[in-house]
Amino acid sequence: MELTNCPNCDALFVKNKFRDVCDACYKEEENKYELVYQYIRKRENRTATISQVVEATGVEEDLIIKFVKSGRIRTAQFPNLGVPCEKCGKIVREGRICDECRISLQSELRHYEKEEARKEDIEKRGKSAAYFTHRD
Repeated sequence: MELTNCPNCDALFVKNKFRDVCDACYKEEENKYELVYQYIRKRENRTATISQVVEATGVEEDLIIKFVKSGRIRTAQFPNLGVPCEKCGKIVREGRICDECRISLQSELRHYEKEEARKEDIEKRGKSAAYFTHRD
């Protein structure tokens, strides 16, 4: 446990692995969670996007994203809710990055690995190569 300031209200509190805000802000977040959850549970609101939920409930987008990331709101039940890709910002339903960014990162990683292997090969050849000159 760690003594720290609440990121919302700057109050001093003991941070633990379950809460990253003080008790007062936690209670406020819980109230907002209930408001959001009651809204999206209604059949006509199950396909709402994050911006529609923000507009209807007044709850901040960052807090709704926090609920989704923590698994409190499951994207399997609400098809248009998701979190922004950490690279490009596109909404993703699972994981931290979208498929396009994942493919791009994998490609860049493969390119980097090939380049590192090439450099290593050049270095090995340079150490093992011996040059002889012929004198008459």
